[in-house]
This record gives sequence, C-alpha cells and structure tokens, in this order.
Amino acid sequence: MDLNEDMEKARNALPKYFKILRGNEMPNFHHLRRISVDYEEHMSLDELWKIHTYGMQLLREEKFDEIEKKNLLTLKALIAKKLLRKCNLCEFKCHLNRYEVMGYCRVKNTKVASYFMHYGEEPELVPSFTIFFSGCNFRCVFCQNWDISQSSMGVRISPSKMGRIIEKAFERGAKNVNFVGGEPTPNLPYIIEVLTHVDSPIPVVWNSNMYMSEEAMNLLDGFVDIYLGDFKWGKDESARKYSKALNYWSVVTRNFRMASKHYRAEFLIRHLVIPGHIEETERIVAWIAENLGKDVRLNIMFQYRPEYKAYGYEEINRPLNYREMQKAKEIVREHGLRNAIVV
Repeated sequence: MDLNEDMEKARNALPKYFKILRGNEMPNFHHLRRISVDYEEHMSLDELWKIHTYGMQLLREEKFDEIEKKNLLTLKALIAKKLLRKCNLCEFKCHLNRYEVMGYCRVKNTKVASYFMHYGEEPELVPSFTIFFSGCNFRCVFCQNWDISQSSMGVRISPSKMGRIIEKAFERGAKNVNFVGGEPTPNLPYIIEVLTHVDSPIPVVWNSNMYMSEEAMNLLDGFVDIYLGDFKWGKDESARKYSKALNYWSVVTRNFRMASKHYRAEFLIRHLVIPGHIEETERIVAWIAENLGKDVRLNIMFQYRPEYKAYGYEEINRPLNYREMQKAKEIVREHGLRNAIVV
C-alpha cells in the first residue's frame, strides 16, 4: 500500500481530525472552554459531578458561550485533582492519597520523561508532539519503554510551562499533542490543567492502554480528539500473566464502548501481535468490527520483540514468524476492516 492510499484510509476513518488540521473545526478542549458552569472549589465530588453532568449536556447541545474563567474544562481539572486524594483514575483503584504517596502506577507527582516531535507514528499523526510520562499501571514483561514505565524518573514541569511548550510545538508544525507514557491515565489531572493553558488549535491524542476507570472516562469525554488506544489482549489469562492486569477484556471493551459515545471522539486502535497468541488477534479484530464498525482505523503491529523480562517466558521470547504475520493479515481481510494498517 502506498502512502496516498493509506492517507485516504485515514481520512475516511478520522474525518473530524482532518477538519481540525484544515482549520475547519476546533479541537474538543476548545469547545469545553466555551461551556460556562458555576461551581466552587470547596464543593464535594458529588456536587461537582452533578454540575459536570449538566455541563456535558450543554456541550452535546453545543450551547456555547464566551470563554469564562469557570468552564467545563476547569471543572474537569478540579474533579481530577480531588480524585487524587483517594485515587481511582485507573481500574486498579488503589485508593491511595497521591498527594502523600506514590500510587500503584508508580506516580505521585507527574514527571515528564521526555517530549519531542515524533516522526515514527501513523502517517496521519506525523509530526506528533509526543509527551512521555513516567510510570504505568501495567507491568508488561516485554515493555519496550520499561525504563520509564516501571520507574519514577523525569522532571516536574509546571502545567503553564508545558502549555507554552505545546504552543511552540504547534507553531513548529506539530499536527497534534500526543499524551503517552508509560501511561497517561495517572497523569490525567496534570494533563487537563495543562490544556487550560493552551490556546493553539492543536488536537489531543490520548495514547493509552485503555485501562481507565469509568470516572476517568467521564473526564476524558469532551477533550480527547483521537483515542490512540492499545488493544493488546484477547484473553484475561494472558493479560494477567504478561501485564498483571485483572479483568482486562471487560474493562477495555467497556472503555472502547464508552469512548465511541464521547463527544466528537475518533479512534486509532493499535494491536501488537504477540508470538503464539494469534487467536487473541482474531477475537480482538472480530470485536472491533462488530462493536466499533468496519471503518475504524486499526493498526496491526508486527514490531514485537522480546524486551525487559520476556526472556523469562519461553513462549514469547522470540519475534513473530512469517506464518503469524500472514495469519494476522488474513484475519483483518476476513473481518472487512476497510481502513486498517497492516504492513
């Protein structure tokens, strides 16, 4: 497949994103800033969630106002900060006070491991201004970014400064801001606050393992433009063994369903084919076709290589073979995913 053909598939799957790139539409977080809501810092979470529900209704009805100091984006930032006191941002729900201690995700205060223009993403994203956070709620034994995902490294950058950094990246030609890790979910309060300091019309890419809690998903609704979601496992047993993730299938499929109903959100789903687990590729592709539609942008990835602790698991301590790659291609064809990337 040549680049022109692949970009045509991307335009078919991500029409809103391309409207933003052309300047015909604004990124979602700009719309949030035009939804005026009234709240006070001292309010309880229950009270704030009720106001959030009202604000989201206004958003869906597109009852926009002028940008006010208190708006739906700043409300989301406040709710996210309050959730840190008994953290339940991801499905592990460790309920630790992350103002005082590190969570299960190995994150206390957000640390930025690196940020740069990324040219190795899907063609429609390049160049992507990618911000890597340290820490992750998964423990993938083959993690290629284990040095940042399994540690608390990096530097603290104030939200206002990061907002300026993003704006400068946009001026240099970044097509999007890509929040990744590790895993962005533990850093959601920081990310929302960062966006309150960004005026550039830069679309938001949420590059995630999709193991968020329902509360986190409700906060994500309305500011994510593209869910760059990782759909890794077709069996809970595999997720538990290799990523130490519980109830993976029910959590991730729930979140993809929720995301499909989010305000003007689009998908770019990645599936890393794992050696010896091609039957899980079959289940994942079938679920996507049935539940998200055959126009979804899906990237079937053959980049697996044994890293980190994979040497301790003989069955995955090898690269993919030719037969597995060909089978994955057949699966995509059989299920009719029209805009998939399979190389």
